[in-house]
Amino acid sequence: MTTKYTEDHEWITVDGDIATVGITHHAQDALGDVVFVDLPEVGKRFAQKDVAGVVESVKAAADVYMPVSGEITEVNEALRADPSLANSDPLGAGWFFKVKLSDAAQVDALLDETAYAAFAA
Repeated sequence: MTTKYTEDHEWITVDGDIATVGITHHAQDALGDVVFVDLPEVGKRFAQKDVAGVVESVKAAADVYMPVSGEITEVNEALRADPSLANSDPLGAGWFFKVKLSDAAQVDALLDETAYAAFAA
């Protein structure tokens, strides 16, 4: 599996034609304690860079952008029930949604871990 990152601080891990999306450690650090997440509807289609959800913390609210174009296949109901998962395990149990890729080439244009670390520094 390949993990890539966006300049909007989302991560995406691709497995076949399904990708899992969440927010990065940097994003959750900047937000502080996450208290609410608004997740997209399963079956909804988004274009790359569309707003797909919202994450709210004690400090601020931030949009969650689609790293790639595609259709939402699953949302993390555990995150809806316990938004703090976005803080405690942002790259694991705190994932936001899964998307069926409509253009796998879009993944190649995203940042790798080294480039994202330099961008976020």
